[in-house]
Amino acid sequence: MPSKTPYKVLCVCLGNICRSPTAEVVFRHYCDAHGLNVIVDSAGTSNYHPNKAPDRRSQQHAMQRGYDLSALRARQMCLNDFLEFDLILAMDYENFENIQSFMVKAVSQFGEHNIRAKIALMSEHDPQYNQQAVPDPYYGGADGFERVLDQCESSSQAWVHFLKEQMSVV
Repeated sequence: MPSKTPYKVLCVCLGNICRSPTAEVVFRHYCDAHGLNVIVDSAGTSNYHPNKAPDRRSQQHAMQRGYDLSALRARQMCLNDFLEFDLILAMDYENFENIQSFMVKAVSQFGEHNIRAKIALMSEHDPQYNQQAVPDPYYGGADGFERVLDQCESSSQAWVHFLKEQMSVV
């Protein structure tokens, strides 16, 4: 029997204007396409771009594949995210370590028994990009934004497959 409570996923990169908003929208697309009761959000480990729209290049490349990022706004990850989300997906190893540091603070503030979130790499279950960082496209060209989309699509499908298996076991 499917749970009435949505499973909540947070996609996290550094600034929340390129990789994580792309991952949010792509992941949401695949969850919706498979009828999963999943809420997807995104955040950054830094506060470089508070309330800014995703990078215009991310928006452009995503729109060419049918993904609309325009309504999203950047935010910094906060300690409450460890109470609110079931899964926090890091786009790369540096952000994975930063998220772990945030988690230590969250455990200290809220107690380990209150922490709901598990941390993983976006590519953890992805057979095509297994354990690979989603490269930051910010200082590169168009191919970097296409790579982010390719990897987000592949990794999102892998996570959807994993979540479908997990949810059918429950």
